[in-house]
Amino acid sequence: MTSAFTAEIERETHDLYDRVRHVIPDVEWSVHAPLISAINQLKRERKALILVHNYMTPEIFHGVADYSGDSLGLAQFGARTEGDVIVMCGVHFMAETAKILSPEKTVLLPDLQAGCSLAASITGADVRALRARHPGLPVVTYVNTSAEVKAESDICCTSANAVQVVESLGVDKVIFIPDQFLGQYVASQTKVELVMWEGACEVHERFSGAELREFRSMHPGIHVMAHPECPDDVLQEADYVGSTSAMIDHVGKVHPKQVAMITECSMAGNVAVEFPDIEFIQPCNLCPHMKRITLPRILAALETLSPAIDVPADIAQRARLSLERMLAVGRSAARD
Repeated sequence: MTSAFTAEIERETHDLYDRVRHVIPDVEWSVHAPLISAINQLKRERKALILVHNYMTPEIFHGVADYSGDSLGLAQFGARTEGDVIVMCGVHFMAETAKILSPEKTVLLPDLQAGCSLAASITGADVRALRARHPGLPVVTYVNTSAEVKAESDICCTSANAVQVVESLGVDKVIFIPDQFLGQYVASQTKVELVMWEGACEVHERFSGAELREFRSMHPGIHVMAHPECPDDVLQEADYVGSTSAMIDHVGKVHPKQVAMITECSMAGNVAVEFPDIEFIQPCNLCPHMKRITLPRILAALETLSPAIDVPADIAQRARLSLERMLAVGRSAARD
């Protein structure tokens, strides 16, 4: 049980709140601060790393994270950093990926119900059926998938490197799963033919080109950035298309006066902390799965060292190969 918002906790968290006060009201901070203090103390005692996805709420993203970023970046950071415990503040497939890359560590997911509509859209059996219908075609799998789907794949990709991964295979045609909208975007950027699956992210698929045109009419001159998991009419209306990490970098480079980030709502609040002079217009499509991760649940996970994620050894080994093949493409490009 956490303590009240005492004068000591107020002093302890004062500098942190100074950074986030324009995105977290005072009345909310008095609730968050005791939890943040307790979590940060306990993670040191547990030798734990708290990895926080870009879609977490600002009190988590800025209050307790040892590292924040996209799903693959979180898992990679956990693998190369010392510590006994990883607390994944994201969704189930992210915790699985962290466990695959850090099998010797305890990986905790504060709420096992934090799933993903995209990951749930396809199974390992579906991948095997696709292979049977399209013999000989390599399977390129978005990292936003379960461990069993990665295990049935030839190579993984992220939204940032999907085109590069597809073209690295040196073939005319591939199976690309499971996000149909990311697949459509990749197909528009390459001559490789893609056999696609009809999966989608329940957050990104709800955006529309008409919605973006309305933003522009209400906010003339606004700079619109969209994630490639969005439908094509959204991408056509955007000024920039990129992954979550790429969008954050782009804001720093372009530094627009007003910006709309067409992705999960909380990300804009997190980025706004770093750019207080930029006005962020937030199109609030929230991920119900991400929002299951809260400060009280993070604290409970650290207290009980549960719920812990496990991936069967045979699945983990094959899934890791798919991830490593993707990472090798990146290393080869860096050498080139």
